[in-house]
Amino acid sequence: MKLIRHLANLGYGSRKDVQKLLRMGVFTDAEGNRLTDNSDVAHEQLLYKGKPLDPAQGMVLMLHKPTGYVCSTKDRGQLVYELLPPRFSERKPALSSVGRLDADTSGLLLFTDDGQYLHKIISPKNHVPKVYEVTLARPIEGHEATIFASGALLLESETTPLKPAEMTQTGEKTARLTLHEGRYHQVRRMFAAVGNHVEALHRSHVGHLGLGTLKAGQWRLLAAAEAEGLLVNG
Repeated sequence: MKLIRHLANLGYGSRKDVQKLLRMGVFTDAEGNRLTDNSDVAHEQLLYKGKPLDPAQGMVLMLHKPTGYVCSTKDRGQLVYELLPPRFSERKPALSSVGRLDADTSGLLLFTDDGQYLHKIISPKNHVPKVYEVTLARPIEGHEATIFASGALLLESETTPLKPAEMTQTGEKTARLTLHEGRYHQVRRMFAAVGNHVEALHRSHVGHLGLGTLKAGQWRLLAAAEAEGLLVNG
């Protein structure tokens, strides 16, 4: 791929903008040599104003989503994309969230510009589990875990029962719930079906990945092994 097209696809501007930036000398190789459109330099050796370029196409990143942010550009409110570098919104292919968390849910949210990878992660065939920490309005009664694990729970307005889910009670009104599918507002609807109300919801893990020390509003790139590991039994 021509260098100008590569840089434009990474969001550094239109092709005309990138041409101007090349003439200004803001793009160099690791040795400080100015680049032209004919330069043949590996992505990892390219610098923008002396700093490494944004990640190449095919990146996967993890965001610790705070509450109050929405994932869809069609919804009103603050967008999760505002928590990422502005240039990321100009990338081609576009950077998309892998599934969604509603505005009142915090926690681990993945993004990628690799459409094939995105579809593999959300595909039911790959069984990537997701773990949620739940705070409820009323005390847990004790029958909820059995109902969730039965594989027979049918949510309102649906015709297919939920897949078995694992629940561990962590306090009088708190629980950890592991899902193996992703239906609309699933956790909230599950607890509503057993007569309770979710007051706070946090996704702590997707597959083997946890947030670790990542604070609310922060993000980091995933190493290739981390991203690929999600496709191996979650």
